[in-house]
Amino acid sequence: MQHTSQYNMPDIRHGGGRISSAKLRDTIEQCEDFTGLEEGVNRYDLLLLVKRAGKHCGFSSKMIQLLDYYMAYTRDIDWEQGSRPIVYQSLSRTALDMGVSERQIQRLEQSLFEAGAITWNDSGNHRRYGQRCEDSGQILYAFGVDLTPLAYLRAELKAKLEEKQLYDRAWMETKRQISYYRRQIRSMILELEEGALISDKQLALLEAEYAPISMQIRAHMDLSVLRSLLESHKELQSKIIGLFEGQVTHNEPKETNKASCTNDTNVTHYKYTTHKKSNKLDHSRDRAQSFQESSSQSSELQRDSFKQADRSEFSKESRGLKPARSETEETLVHKTGLQHVTLKQLLNVSSSRFKEHLPIAARPMNHGDFIEA
Repeated sequence: MQHTSQYNMPDIRHGGGRISSAKLRDTIEQCEDFTGLEEGVNRYDLLLLVKRAGKHCGFSSKMIQLLDYYMAYTRDIDWEQGSRPIVYQSLSRTALDMGVSERQIQRLEQSLFEAGAITWNDSGNHRRYGQRCEDSGQILYAFGVDLTPLAYLRAELKAKLEEKQLYDRAWMETKRQISYYRRQIRSMILELEEGALISDKQLALLEAEYAPISMQIRAHMDLSVLRSLLESHKELQSKIIGLFEGQVTHNEPKETNKASCTNDTNVTHYKYTTHKKSNKLDHSRDRAQSFQESSSQSSELQRDSFKQADRSEFSKESRGLKPARSETEETLVHKTGLQHVTLKQLLNVSSSRFKEHLPIAARPMNHGDFIEA
């Protein structure tokens, strides 16, 4: 007996090419409505935004390298209204120039498409080719990679770049604060160690607590990690400062009680005593000790000395004796204190009228010349 069964043939769909999607259709519509770049913006401004935003906008270094390569095959006229910046170089030629395989180029193009930077204008057999006008250089027809979506990405790239710059400034500021607290912590630990202000056990505990947070800061570390690290440094610094304050309180000298005899009326005491209220005459300076009066007194003393010397000379002459001039001048110099003043100082303070009375002699000047003048 024969047994027959029905065999269902598999549903074989013939086709090929790129799989369509809503995003692909949207990008193609954008390319058809392209009206050129804004005034004052060129194609390399767009590329610069991509390079500066970089990974923050989803662009890897390989993606940026391929985009830069494609950008060099476009012209300014391709980014104007009525044109489209299409790169129609073959996939094999691009792979050879980049030093990678065709499959790697296709994966990079797919990543650029997902980032919103490119789309494709495919031919029927997906072969890439095109032609430019020899006179104007404008593209007559082209099939290949279309860079038009990058122009619509400019506003988003600028916003992402500003966000990245804020993030980078916060990252650098946090790193700077961590470096500051690290310097403070290391210097205070060294001070505690050299001054033997704490025990070896406490010092070992501090070093063990500092070791996990003393890691080297790298650019790949996230901002949240750095902020957590900063808080750990602040807590450790506060703890060390507390140890210093404890040492200051422990070693602070005690204040002695001030006391004095309360029945003494001639001494100023720390607390109230029985002495009379001061009218400032008991401790004011005596007028006789002022500079002007002391100077006048010294001048009078000098004049008296000169008079005594003259009388001595006169008495010797009256008795027929030769006066000892050198001895008198030396005595006067010592009495007036001129031996403590140099001749240069005396000349500097002398007036021009006084200098006219100085004797002129073929010998070095001495103090006696000033006494004689």
